[in-house]
Amino acid sequence: MNDSKKRPNILIAIADDWSFGHAGVYGCDWVKTPHFDRVAREGVLFNRAYTPNAKCAPSRACILTGRNSWQLKAACNHQAFFPPEIKSYPEVLEEKGYHVGYTAKGWVPGIALKEDGTPRPITGKAYSEIKLDPPASGISDIDYTANFSAFLEANDEEKPWCFWYGCLEPHREYEYFSGAQKGGKRIEDIDRVPAYWPDNEIVRNDLLDYAFEVEHFDRHLGLMLEELEKRGELDNTLVLVTSDNGMPFPRVKGQGYDNSNHLPLAIRWPKGIASPGRVIDDFVSFIDFAPTFLETASIDWETTNMHPITGKSLMDILQSNESGQVVDERDHVLIGKEKHDVGRPGNVGYPIRGIVTDELLYLKNYQTDRWPSGNPEAGYPNCDGSPTKTEVLKTRHDPKTRYYWELSFGKRPAEELYKISEDPECMRNLAEDSSYEEVKTRLRHQMESELREQGDPRVSGNGDIFDEYPIFQDDLTNFYEKFTNGKAEVPGWLNASDVEEKIED
Repeated sequence: MNDSKKRPNILIAIADDWSFGHAGVYGCDWVKTPHFDRVAREGVLFNRAYTPNAKCAPSRACILTGRNSWQLKAACNHQAFFPPEIKSYPEVLEEKGYHVGYTAKGWVPGIALKEDGTPRPITGKAYSEIKLDPPASGISDIDYTANFSAFLEANDEEKPWCFWYGCLEPHREYEYFSGAQKGGKRIEDIDRVPAYWPDNEIVRNDLLDYAFEVEHFDRHLGLMLEELEKRGELDNTLVLVTSDNGMPFPRVKGQGYDNSNHLPLAIRWPKGIASPGRVIDDFVSFIDFAPTFLETASIDWETTNMHPITGKSLMDILQSNESGQVVDERDHVLIGKEKHDVGRPGNVGYPIRGIVTDELLYLKNYQTDRWPSGNPEAGYPNCDGSPTKTEVLKTRHDPKTRYYWELSFGKRPAEELYKISEDPECMRNLAEDSSYEEVKTRLRHQMESELREQGDPRVSGNGDIFDEYPIFQDDLTNFYEKFTNGKAEVPGWLNASDVEEKIED
C-alpha cells in the first residue's frame, strides 16, 4: 500500500431541501433517521450549521469552493454559469491523487465550463446510470447505493476516494398522501405545524410526504455505510451528512429566515474525531467544508489555486474533546442571497444580507419594492408549488388569515431583526423596537464590515452586477415578460393555481 492510501476517504451526503431539526437525534419523532442518528452518535452532531445561501446551486457552490456566495460572481445566483476561474475542492482532490465521483445531484441547476468551452465536472465523474423501482412517484429512480458501489468498484484500490452523494429527495414534487399511505405515518404524530402556515390536514399530510422522502435519503445513507463496513473502509472514511437548504415550503427554502439557512449536520470519522458522541454549539458555515476536506487530505489550500478560501477548517472541533461551544470565535455566521428563480421584470433578484448569532438574526433587504418570492402574476416562482403553498395563497383574500400570505409572500421592510433564541420561526420583527436599536445597529455594522473585507459587491455599491449575470436556460431568459404576455407556459416547478392577478403598488 502506498502513502496516498493512508489519506482518508471522504463521503459527503447531501439531502435536497431537508430542514434542521427533522431527525431523530434532534428530538423529532415524525421523521425517522436512524442512519443520520448513527453518524451523529458515532461522530459529532452540530446544532448551528448554516448555508450562506438557501437555494440549491448557490448553496452547493459554497460547499465546493469554501467561499461565501457573494464571493462567487455568477455562481452566487441560481441557474448560473459557474465561473471558470474558480476551482472546486473535488477538482483539487482529483489532481492530488483522489478518485472522485458523484451520484444524482451535483452542482445544479447551472452549467460549468472550462475556459475553452468544454464541460467541466466540478463534482467529479457521474455515477447515476443504475436504476431502481422508487417507493413513490415523486422519488427518483436512481439507485444511489448501487451507483456508489459502482464508483468504489471503479477505483484503483491504492487510491483514496471522495464521493458526493447528491440525493434528489426531499425536493419537490411529492406523491400526495405517500407519507400516510406508504410510510404508515399519522398527522397527529406531528408535534406542531410552524406558526406561519395554516394547521390543517392538507398541510400536515404535505409534511408527512416530506418526511417520507427524507427517510428515503437516510435509508440509502445507511446502505452506503453498510457497503463501506463490508469493504473494511468505513473507519478510514470521513462521512459528512447535511442538506443544501431548508424544506421546499413557503417562507423556508429560498428565503433568509432561520429555518431557511439552518441545516442538519453530523460528521463521523473514527480516525480523526477525538471524542465521538459530542454535540457542538459552534456556528459552522458550508464554506468550512472545503478547507476541512483539504486538511483531511493533507493538502495546503494555498497551493491549490482555490484562493481565496474564506471558510475555516473544522479539524480543531473534530479533534477536540469538548462539547458545546469549542471555538470562541465561532459565534456567528453570515448569510445572504441574490438572484434565485425567475419571476420579476428583467429577471432581477431579491438581494438580502444577514448575520446570525446565538440570540439574534438580523436581515437587510436591499430592494423592498420587489416581491421576495417573485411576482404574484408570475406565480411566486421562488417557492415551489405544493399543497402547503396553495393553502397559504388561499388566505390572501381573507382578512382573518391574510397574515399567512403576508408572512410568506408579502413585501418586506428594509430591516428585520428576530430574537431566534425565543422566536426561531421569526414571527416578531423587532427592527422597529427602540429597545433593540443599539443591538440592531451593532449587528448591521459588524455584518457590513465583514462583507466589505470579503469584497462583496453588494456593500461596495456594485450589487447590480448580480442581476446582470445571465442564466443558462435560454427558455427562461426574459421569462417574466414572455409569461405575462402569454408566450410562456407555467414552469414545471409551479402549479397553475399559484399564478394570481397582478397587485398594484
